[in-house]
Amino acid sequence: MPNDRFKNRLEIAKKKVSKRNYTEKKGNPSSIGTAFKLSTDLVSAVAVGTIIGFILDKTFGTKPWLILIFFFVGVIAGIMNVIKSAKRMQK
Repeated sequence: MPNDRFKNRLEIAKKKVSKRNYTEKKGNPSSIGTAFKLSTDLVSAVAVGTIIGFILDKTFGTKPWLILIFFFVGVIAGIMNVIKSAKRMQK
């Protein structure tokens, strides 16, 4: 008997959940979320470039040069990522 009640309740719950369509939500992302994504793209590229430059500088003993070069490469890569993401968001 308790098993039948559980099955009935389970069927009712499944019907309620199937009526909700979670995939139809096609709203625009929030402004804060968009800004966070773009800033994360930029900052992460700069950080990775700087870390790679620091490691290579320590390895080869060319203290400030590779950090500077990879910092600017990271800045350029970050800007390109932001532009690509912004174009993708406009579509």
